[in-house]
Amino acid sequence: MSTDSSNTSPDNETEVGSYFISNYPPFSQWNRDELEQVKTVMGQPPTDVPLGLYMHIPFCRKRCKFCYFKVFTDNKASDIETYVSALSREIEMVSQLPVMGGRPIRFVYFGGGTPSYLSPKQLTSLVDRLRASINWDLAEEVTFECEPGTLSETKVHTLKDLGVTRLSLGVENFTDEILSENGRAHLSGEIYKAWEWIKDAQYPNVNIDLISGMVGETWDNWKLNIEKTLELSPESVTIYQMELPFNTVYSKDILGEKIETPVANWETKRAWVDYAFDEFIKRGYHVSSAYTVVKNPEKVNFSYRDNLWQGSDLLATGIASFGHVSGIHYQNLPEWGDYINTILEDGKLPLGRAFKPSERQLLIRELILQMKKGYLDRGYFSDKYDIDIVEQWEGTWQKYTSDDFLAVNDDRVELTRKGLLRVDALLPAFFEAEHQGVRYT
Repeated sequence: MSTDSSNTSPDNETEVGSYFISNYPPFSQWNRDELEQVKTVMGQPPTDVPLGLYMHIPFCRKRCKFCYFKVFTDNKASDIETYVSALSREIEMVSQLPVMGGRPIRFVYFGGGTPSYLSPKQLTSLVDRLRASINWDLAEEVTFECEPGTLSETKVHTLKDLGVTRLSLGVENFTDEILSENGRAHLSGEIYKAWEWIKDAQYPNVNIDLISGMVGETWDNWKLNIEKTLELSPESVTIYQMELPFNTVYSKDILGEKIETPVANWETKRAWVDYAFDEFIKRGYHVSSAYTVVKNPEKVNFSYRDNLWQGSDLLATGIASFGHVSGIHYQNLPEWGDYINTILEDGKLPLGRAFKPSERQLLIRELILQMKKGYLDRGYFSDKYDIDIVEQWEGTWQKYTSDDFLAVNDDRVELTRKGLLRVDALLPAFFEAEHQGVRYT
């Protein structure tokens, strides 16, 4: 498994298993037996935390070989209409829950899949139906994920008109051969075409996604990716280090002994991200997290990320989506028929499994997620959880300090660049004993 602390080794090979940590306790611990917990809190007034909305659009032109999300390809227009109807009805039901409590929606995230797979007409129809139930006019951020080859000039302007404030463009790499090898649907020409439309639409915040360690990447190719990204000059750049969760095409081929691990080792991937950070800093960007650089921190905030990492509510809508409400984790049903029929035929929310974390588990969740920003505010955790995180995990901090991964100060724990580049490998050390070494997903 890729979630044990042996991954702090700098020359560790990329093995099959989850490396990226996005929640706690591990998803493998969530179960149907705890669904009554989430149903109960949804029927009660909310806790005093911000509210966000996630919508999952599961359609794609192709399935990337490294993708582990719930996606569907070869989609008929009738399938999309059925899904949009179910999603709209789900959000209508969610909007009537007591847990909404009249709170404004602070952030909205359209994820996938490929939300931009939908046509301008389908997008307008979806948003019109959503706005009949909810309003995000006061949202700090409305993010929409895009695959370059699915965009058109009309679609880019339609999204702006529908209230999207942040486009996240899944570039991943600028070389056609590498894009094709990794199963990406788009080619480099579509990136540049889409970029001109996006620039003309004058979005306040555009993010470019890159992946360090795609199959076929080399040092020369990686340097080219950074150069091309700097030429486009987006407001922010997100760089993921390639991992191999169990349900990807590459992982299945590796486990079936059809291929050897084709992904660069962690030392190489971290070196590439390190190089990227240095190049972006030279051009005036600032490192915002283990994965992100921003051009202007005063202009670009990550409402979705920062609120979620501090325990906000996230209402999850769409097939297989993950949410968090009043301290309870939950996931929607992951299979098409179950999701659609539960909403459109049974008239019920499509809840699949849940988990009620203890107070300590909520503390751990916030600690490990906020470490990804490169620092921890000791006062924040003292005020919220009445605990000194340095005293609580003194041995772990001492080890990581001696490894030059971080420094402990009077008011903060601050990660070094070396620590930040491998932060996900540092996090399992804070897991409770029963979650050490278990499968993450």
